[in-house]
Amino acid sequence: MLSPRPSTLDRAAFIDAYGGIYEHSPWVAAAVFDAGLGAGDDEAGALAGRMAQVVDAADDEAKLALLRAHPELAGRLAVSGELTADSTAEQASAGLDRCTPEEFAEFHTLNGRYNERFGFPFIIAVRGLSRQDILSAFCSRADNDRETEFATALQQVHRIARLRLEAMEG
Repeated sequence: MLSPRPSTLDRAAFIDAYGGIYEHSPWVAAAVFDAGLGAGDDEAGALAGRMAQVVDAADDEAKLALLRAHPELAGRLAVSGELTADSTAEQASAGLDRCTPEEFAEFHTLNGRYNERFGFPFIIAVRGLSRQDILSAFCSRADNDRETEFATALQQVHRIARLRLEAMEG
């Protein structure tokens, strides 16, 4: 059961509690609320599915804006302490806050190349992964075509959202 329980909240409280599940994209939570909430939405899996449906039904411009709302891994915002609390905790869980200077340099180079090639940051659900796992995925996905990588990035965004919701279960 999610805490706070979505079905008991008014619109403002729901968006306040769940508007950050999709990074800097409260429009996802607003659309879910506006479509109506029921008791089933008090479970992380159900709410995650509803939120993913909203994103999947959005146009490509909205999806691209959602992808661009995500921070680079071990990037400038992480170094300067400007990440959201969720992103900070997620990146720290993978040890990205403890990169060696060489690893930071590699992330910086990969972030730049990836963003230049695809027009959005590399996104991966880092929970449970090591820095090496992430760097390996970064390198292998950099060769994808844009359509494949766009779809993969959205899948990873959905995974991040689900993990964030599961962390809110009481």
